[in-house]
Amino acid sequence: MKIKDHFLSQEIFEIKETDTKGVFKTSPIPSNISRYYESEDYISHHQDSGSLKEKLYKFLQSFNLNYKRNILAERIPKGAKVLDYGCGAGEFVKYIENDFETLGFEPDADARKAAEGKITKAKILDDIHLIEDKSLDAITLWHVFEHIQNQDEMLDIFRAKLKDKGLLVIAVPNPTSYDAQHYKEYWAAYDVPRHIYHFSKNGMESLISKNPDWRMRKIKPLILDSYYISMLSEKYKKSPLFWLKASIYGTISNVKALFSNEYSSLIYIIEKY
Repeated sequence: MKIKDHFLSQEIFEIKETDTKGVFKTSPIPSNISRYYESEDYISHHQDSGSLKEKLYKFLQSFNLNYKRNILAERIPKGAKVLDYGCGAGEFVKYIENDFETLGFEPDADARKAAEGKITKAKILDDIHLIEDKSLDAITLWHVFEHIQNQDEMLDIFRAKLKDKGLLVIAVPNPTSYDAQHYKEYWAAYDVPRHIYHFSKNGMESLISKNPDWRMRKIKPLILDSYYISMLSEKYKKSPLFWLKASIYGTISNVKALFSNEYSSLIYIIEKY
């Protein structure tokens, strides 16, 4: 499938299945991929303007952050050591820093600075190798894993940093969801070339099962993603009343997923065995 970078460059890329069935890769990957992130809109710091739109965003963000925190709280004790890998502007790190001993990793200097300005207890790092091996109870990647080109190498590093029975929590878009099938080449979660890999549910399960040290424990949905992704997709299509159409198709996607479990984004809860 050929996909346009609707967000920034308008260039055309292709998505091809890899040797792991159900895992797809963007081609070609630009050698200067960092320039495809050079937009103030890509990492939003979400300053509070006081507008109704901002208040709605904050409400939905708080719901999402609490949902993510509970995934950890149900599985690891209070005070456990958690790394949010690719923490961006630090919203999740800030949200959980009073519940856990929290670290954030972020390679982008501007996002790292924004994160450091929000937190009071957590630490933000630019080098994961500063973390002691077998010291982490959980590592989270919220829409980050799809950006990583050297995934096998990073999975090895995550495994080394986690304690035995530690958790790796990976959230990624699902290209076999209803909204992905509906929007096709306009589906915003393809986000080429920034999203290097694309994972169906079967693809992620196959990737994880290749290493005997990992066990897939649970797969959970990110319910609100279908609405956000649908809204961006409608904008890319230059649809009038894009918010209304996004509400309709986001809801259809979630209703269909009640039966298929193919939600717009999926959270994979993986245990180091």
